[in-house]
Amino acid sequence: MIDPGPYLEKYAYIPIVTGPTASGKSAAALELCRRFGGELVSADSMQIYKGLDIGTAKDSPEERAEIAHHLTDIIEPGEDFSVFDFVNRAKEAISDILSRGKLPVVCGGTGQYISALMFGIDYGEEDDQETREAEEYYYGILEKEGKDSLYKLLEESDPEAAEAIHPNNVRRVVRALAVRKATGVSFSEKNKRSKLEGPAFNFKVFMPDVDRAVLYDRINRRVEIMIDRGLEDEARKLCQNPRAKGTTCFQAIGYKEFEKYFEGSEDISETIYKIKLGSRHYAKRQLTWFRHMGIDIETIPSGSAEAQSEFIADRCRISKIN
Repeated sequence: MIDPGPYLEKYAYIPIVTGPTASGKSAAALELCRRFGGELVSADSMQIYKGLDIGTAKDSPEERAEIAHHLTDIIEPGEDFSVFDFVNRAKEAISDILSRGKLPVVCGGTGQYISALMFGIDYGEEDDQETREAEEYYYGILEKEGKDSLYKLLEESDPEAAEAIHPNNVRRVVRALAVRKATGVSFSEKNKRSKLEGPAFNFKVFMPDVDRAVLYDRINRRVEIMIDRGLEDEARKLCQNPRAKGTTCFQAIGYKEFEKYFEGSEDISETIYKIKLGSRHYAKRQLTWFRHMGIDIETIPSGSAEAQSEFIADRCRISKIN
C-alpha cells in the first residue's frame, strides 16, 4: 500500500462509488465532491475516449467544469488503453489529489478497473517475445475462424477468465489466451496471484441500491434521452473513423448498434431497441461482476444525492470539509 501520508487525518477511506449503468452512482459521487472538496477519478473504460460523450453518459460540460475530472477524455478513439494503464494513471491521479489536500472520489462501472485498483491486478501486461508471438498466433485464428471460435478456446482453457471477459473484447480474449500459452499459467490464476499485492490505498466501495425493474426503466429512458441529444450523429462519426472500427471503443453499447442502420438494413426503431436491450444486458453483467469481485461493497440507501453523499462521507469518516 502506498504511504497514506496525512490524508488519513481527514478521512479513513477513499470512496469508490460503483454500480451498473443508470444506477445513480455519478450523481452521488458528484455531490460528495461538492460537499467535501473532492475531485472525481473516472473508472469507466469508455469515458476515457474523446468525442464519445452522449453514448458513454459522461457528466455534462458544466459538471466537469465545476468538479475536476481525471481519466476522462484522455485518448482518441482507436488508441489502446489497458487495465494496466488505468491502474497506473488512477494511482497517479489519486496521489496528486491527495497531495493538494483534496478528496479523491473514484466513480465508474467498469468492474475490471475497480478490481484492478483494489487488488493491484496487472492483467498480464507483459511485453516479452513469447507473449507477443502467442498473440500473433491467436490473431491468426481470429482472422481465419472468427471471434466466436476464439472465445470458445478461452472457455475451454480458462472458464473463469471467459466469464469475466466479454466475447466482443477481442483484444482481452487474445491477451488471456496468449498469457496461458506463453507462461503456462492461466490468465485468471495469474490475476489471483497478483491480488496478493493488495490495494494501493485504503478504499471503501459503495453501490447504490436500485430495484432491478426501476434500473431497467431508467436505462430505457436514458437511451431515449441520448437519442434526443444526438447519439446518432456521434455514432456516425465513430463509424466513419477508420482507426476506431474493430477496436475496444467501437464495442461500446450505443455505437456498434448503428452499423446496420447506417447500412440501410435496419430502421431507427430497431436500432434503439437493440441499444436498450444491450444496455440492460450490460447492467446485468455488471451486477454479476460486482457480486463475484470478492470485495465488500456497501449498499448506498435510496434517497437524494445529498443524503447518499452524507452516507458515504459518514462511512469513510470524512471529517474535514475543504
